[in-house]
Amino acid sequence: MNIHEYQGKEILRKYGVATPRGFPCFSADEAVEAAEKLGGKIWVVKAQIHAGGRGKGGGVKLAKSIGEVREFASNILGMTLVTHQTGPEGRLVKRLLVEEGADIKKELYVGMVVDRSSQRVALMASSEGGMDIEEVAEHTPEKIHKVFIDPITGLKDSEAEGIARKIGIPEKSVPQARAFMQSLYKAFDECDASLAEINPLILTGDDRVIALDAKFNFDSNALFRHPEIVAMRDLDEEDPAEIEASKFDLTYISLDGNIGCLVNGAGLAMATMDAIKLYGGSPANFLDVGGGATTEKVTEAFKLMLKNPNLQAILVNIFGGIMKCDVIAAGVVAAARQVDLNVPLVVRMKGTNEDLGKKILAESGLPIIAADNMAEAAEKVVSAARGK
Repeated sequence: MNIHEYQGKEILRKYGVATPRGFPCFSADEAVEAAEKLGGKIWVVKAQIHAGGRGKGGGVKLAKSIGEVREFASNILGMTLVTHQTGPEGRLVKRLLVEEGADIKKELYVGMVVDRSSQRVALMASSEGGMDIEEVAEHTPEKIHKVFIDPITGLKDSEAEGIARKIGIPEKSVPQARAFMQSLYKAFDECDASLAEINPLILTGDDRVIALDAKFNFDSNALFRHPEIVAMRDLDEEDPAEIEASKFDLTYISLDGNIGCLVNGAGLAMATMDAIKLYGGSPANFLDVGGGATTEKVTEAFKLMLKNPNLQAILVNIFGGIMKCDVIAAGVVAAARQVDLNVPLVVRMKGTNEDLGKKILAESGLPIIAADNMAEAAEKVVSAARGK
């Protein structure tokens, strides 16, 4: 789950991290009111969407008068903001953050992510913060410094101070930078984050360390522990199909292909998509119905896939372990009848009650294309999607 920048900064402030003062706004009038509350002579008007690159896309503006605050807010609200992370379709801007201006002497980068190979949280930092951090990572990776944090000790003083010096923090500001990184790690750990990115972390003219931006992603499997974070969810920023899937405990991700996939188990779902690609097809979605699929869940899964106007065929690939093949077969038959299926359907199932499941499919009277193994299933569904 992702949240907006202003929400990420609320979390940072709870952990003692310095950020600019600012207010979320939903109208030009609220933006003007926010600027007047903040005072000063310079304000930053920022689009709030779940994507980076907002500045390059025209979603971040520096206002030098109240009039400009209103003008920029009016222009940004309601715009479709296209960045390198939104894709060509862009995102509709419905929220703003209006902040006080900052005296920026240097832009830096600090991020944290779960590193699965070391099974630790990786702290990454660079002296080259700002809008082009991706280019830094690609072309000059030696400028990105890393520490893999021991979960027992947490981020040590020596580790944080070492990173601070490597990215060019002046000696008098190193204690501030150390406190910032340790607080960021505490927030990351206690909130069950999967990513935290401060880009840029700035050094001000008087050498203060301030988080000028904040991006957080959270482990969805841990959200039951954090109702206060769940409350920050912005459904306008999520795929409607994925929202609908979550209501039925389905794991669904839309893709840009034309072959729907209904699978039990994330690993098998990944392998199924790989097999489809191997035979020249393109998956329309990732869909894991889990180990406890019911007829209702399977029916909803079919409905989700059929909402995709590009769908040309569906592959159901089931391994009957915890989930029995006959239960899935009954669900597939019921779902196909209920949704008036109008695309080819290929079904491959192996495991518990396999023969009974195949019998249910065969006796259903539906034009189901059976397959005995993954290769055959992938080949048949790709051919079916091509109308062969």
